Amino acid sequence: MKVKLNGEKLDYSKVHIVFEAGPTHTGLESAKQLVDIAVAAEADSIKFQTIDADRLMADKKIEFEYAYLSQNEKGEKEYIKTKEPLYDILKRRHLTKDEWISLKLYCDQQGIHMFTTACYKDEVDFLVDELKIDSIKINSSDINQLELIRYVAKKQVNIQLDTGSSDIWEIEKAIVAIEEEGNENIIIHHCPSGYPAHLSSIHLNMISTLRKMFPNYIVAFSDHSPGADMDIAAVALGAGMVEKTITLDRYIKSCEHSYSLQDEEVTQFVKIIRELEIALGDNRRVLPKEIRKKRLNTRRSPYAIRSLKKGDLIREEDFEFRRPGHGLTESEFFQRIGQSLDYDLDVNKPLVK
Repeated sequence: MKVKLNGEKLDYSKVHIVFEAGPTHTGLESAKQLVDIAVAAEADSIKFQTIDADRLMADKKIEFEYAYLSQNEKGEKEYIKTKEPLYDILKRRHLTKDEWISLKLYCDQQGIHMFTTACYKDEVDFLVDELKIDSIKINSSDINQLELIRYVAKKQVNIQLDTGSSDIWEIEKAIVAIEEEGNENIIIHHCPSGYPAHLSSIHLNMISTLRKMFPNYIVAFSDHSPGADMDIAAVALGAGMVEKTITLDRYIKSCEHSYSLQDEEVTQFVKIIRELEIALGDNRRVLPKEIRKKRLNTRRSPYAIRSLKKGDLIREEDFEFRRPGHGLTESEFFQRIGQSLDYDLDVNKPLVK
């Protein structure tokens, strides 16, 4: 596996935790605040979105549907569906080149790895050649933009494919395009559709499918659901990276805030994933010495039920299996049946040899 990010080799031994801040910042200062939150939580990376809405959206009236979080008169949380022009949503995520330079510098100073999406070749040039960003993510809607994908691949940086609602053949075609440019530094994101995603659209089993189809690359999970439940399940199913959106205020009336993490939830999210890694353990059944020693207290060995002398024959009826198991095991005991005792053995003492 040749997957690298931030100069480090990625494999499935440790989950790479990414916090998505691209859709939830409202400008440079709030972007930096989200960086601070990710750093405090000890995330591995933070992700943004390089999108020029004026350039990307030919039709600025196309509406996009999502749900935002609100509270009713009883103080109960509820999701309210709404629509607004996609142009307006994307316009809120815009940063100037100078702001991107400032944000990348801030991430470097804070010691957190930063990457972003890109929609055009000149954006890729700016991000990779000028900002020295080592990973570019391809939007799920651009899975069929093979010229862009090839262009990123030629830069020999890490390339992350967001698969969203892609067909399997589209994912395969994009992977082939990258490989044909001599780039094998690929992360494949399983990303459920919906804002927030409905349970029926999450399809976590796709993580296993993608791992089987592309064993040389890292399969990630980009989450669009509230809380950490789906991320925990994704890691348990083998995701090598999780990407979770964070916000300064979940109640902001805009796309993606409603299911994002905020405040202490961000730190707790990292803690949960790290604890899960420990709990998942190894694929092999490897028991520490202290566990092997401790388990003898509840296992059993043959104990004499009458006093025996050296030279007496070992008979099954003279023993009973009792705790702790500090003597012979059951199989060792039955191998000794009919043989002579090597020593005197008092009542309620284990047979040890």
